[in-house]
Amino acid sequence: MELKKILWPTDLSGSAEKALPFVKSLTEKYDTEIHVLYVIEDIAHHKSWYGDFEQETIQKIVRWEEKTAKKRLDELCSTSLEGCPLYVKHVAIGDPAQEILKLVEAEKVDAVVLSGRGEKGHYRLGSTAEKVVRNAPVPVITVPVEQPA
Repeated sequence: MELKKILWPTDLSGSAEKALPFVKSLTEKYDTEIHVLYVIEDIAHHKSWYGDFEQETIQKIVRWEEKTAKKRLDELCSTSLEGCPLYVKHVAIGDPAQEILKLVEAEKVDAVVLSGRGEKGHYRLGSTAEKVVRNAPVPVITVPVEQPA
């Protein structure tokens, strides 16, 4: 099997960073591109919390989160992936599992490496990881994350 592109989806949490040693190891062994993906939750389709937000307010929140995500991805890539030959940063809006699967197809990724659960996860295998494992057309490596004490 040849690996040219690896996708590392991250929610920018400590749990997601547990997958980094695997990403780096595969990159060093196969000299692959790393595609790093952060997905912004689409708040426009949520039920109203304390009344409805106007579209302008929602767009302002999304723009702020996108700007913040890009800055954090830049920092993460420069500090944690500095030895990697090439990394490409992606920010998407929507359901994380759906966006991961879309990017696998769009970028013709050869494998996905992700933590078993994200920041909000309570189980060893979270819902996003499970959906990706069940539906990805490429190999998926899930990195276990210990439950907090």
